Amino acid sequence: MKKVIIAIDGHSACGKSTLAKSLAKELKYVYIDSGAMYRAITFYALQNDYILEDGTVLKSQLLDDLNKINISFNYNSVTGKSDTFLNGINVEEEIRKMNVSKSVSAISKLKEVRTKLVDFQRKLGKHKGVVMDGRDIGTVVFPDAELKLWVTANIEVRTARRYKELLEKGQQISLDEVRDNVNFRDLQDSSRKESPLKRANDCKDIDNSTLSKNETLHLAVGYANDAIVSH
Repeated sequence: MKKVIIAIDGHSACGKSTLAKSLAKELKYVYIDSGAMYRAITFYALQNDYILEDGTVLKSQLLDDLNKINISFNYNSVTGKSDTFLNGINVEEEIRKMNVSKSVSAISKLKEVRTKLVDFQRKLGKHKGVVMDGRDIGTVVFPDAELKLWVTANIEVRTARRYKELLEKGQQISLDEVRDNVNFRDLQDSSRKESPLKRANDCKDIDNSTLSKNETLHLAVGYANDAIVSH
């Protein structure tokens, strides 16, 4: 059976990564977390003090180091998922923390960073049979993807999901702080000059505000099977 590319876009904490992982597993496709790539570079910038306390990015210093940054994914047999590695070091836990979440939008809007990662993402999807989620996958990375999904949920649902996720990882944070971060990232991602977050005209919409994970997956699998058959 012919394989296709499935691009999943949406705002932060809308459940797109959860859906993408489940869909990839269902189809026996490769899952690629584009957001983890931007988080890894953000973590690198934080570790090297290229992001100041006021959020200012020392752009020239970071760009000078871009060729030194190597991102890879390795399967974790314990969790059954792929972990993100930065220059050979597992940073999966570190890149999910709030300090990275607060700064990732500032890094993501840098043209040079996006150029580097879009090229990398396209190479990963060259042989198709991939599910990739992010914010510009269906509009920039794979504008000709056979299936594009736009996943959304209301702000309160997204805030609650992210809050629960962070608490489960042992991070001490308030619900208001999480809501502020989600709103901030929505604004930054949608208004940035380089590859802003926007809905592709030819995508399928999934609002999972009131849907369970299984119900959301069921919808996506239906769309995917239709795309595979028609292509």
